[in-house]
Amino acid sequence: MVVGAFPIAKLLYLGVRQMSKPVANRIKAGARRSEFFKTYVCLPPAQIYHWIEMRTKMRIMGFRGSSIKPLNEDAAAELGAELLGEAIIFIIGGGCMVLEYSRQAANSRRKEEEQNETIISLQTQIGELALTTETLDAQLREINRLLLSFPAPTKK
Repeated sequence: MVVGAFPIAKLLYLGVRQMSKPVANRIKAGARRSEFFKTYVCLPPAQIYHWIEMRTKMRIMGFRGSSIKPLNEDAAAELGAELLGEAIIFIIGGGCMVLEYSRQAANSRRKEEEQNETIISLQTQIGELALTTETLDAQLREINRLLLSFPAPTKK
């Protein structure tokens, strides 16, 4: 019974992705508590997201030129923290995908190099066999020439 290699790298990637959710939640909680983080990291993206979302909804409904009121600070901080958490999960997932791709590319490069080495080895062996065949052919011709140079036996 042949057992394949245990995909430890995939298990590690899955573990990292699962751990990214609690890490993101902890960062979100820290963002809500820290005034600096809230003011400079959470609020601006949340206000921009709110403005784009509301502008898109208004245009879809046919309203043009309506002014959009900014979110209050608590709602913007909550939305910004959620956006930050989702961005962290997305970045970690993307990083795992990039690592998996590079691992697969390295494996395929290694297999291709092994195949190239095998092909080169086989070509070398074919060359050696061709040389051996030529040598044996020359020896056979020499033996035939020597046999033909002997006088033919006479019948009595």
